[in-house]
Amino acid sequence: MSVWRNLNEHTVYENRWFRVNLADVELPDGRHLDHFLIRQRAVALATAVNSENEVLLLWRHRFITDSWGWEMAAGVVEDGEDIEAAAAREMEEETGWRPGPLQHLMTVEPANGLADARHHLYWAETATHIGHPEDDFESERREWVPLKRVPELIAAGQIPAANMAAGLLMLRHLRLG
Repeated sequence: MSVWRNLNEHTVYENRWFRVNLADVELPDGRHLDHFLIRQRAVALATAVNSENEVLLLWRHRFITDSWGWEMAAGVVEDGEDIEAAAAREMEEETGWRPGPLQHLMTVEPANGLADARHHLYWAETATHIGHPEDDFESERREWVPLKRVPELIAAGQIPAANMAAGLLMLRHLRLG
């Protein structure tokens, strides 16, 4: 079995969101290489699907890639916070909708060749509008988007984030077959 082994790593940069580490990695043939990696906190994502099979999404701009796209509400899991509770909190803060009972949809590793981040996606079959979102700066608008449109939105580049695309395709499959 060909396994890369992390023999040692040290932090070269750190803040409250992530650490950049440099690892001494031994390859299966015995050679060594220096490999940078990013250690990140878990991320929780949540959405809801209504009785018309529409999914609650945010239309937002990502300055890093200078792109616009549909996304689920998402954010880091705070220290000591339950992942499912973090998903519900993020949905409420970013959309103004409180989810009903959440169901785990999937967990993905969006960049496992560079980072150890795990994104935990949840969804609810109900949601209650509680008012204007506390974190309205996170998105330009919040809308109920038909699940049947997910493949065309991905193809058009309107769902550019891989974790969102995977989760929304899975949700579409669960709800629409």
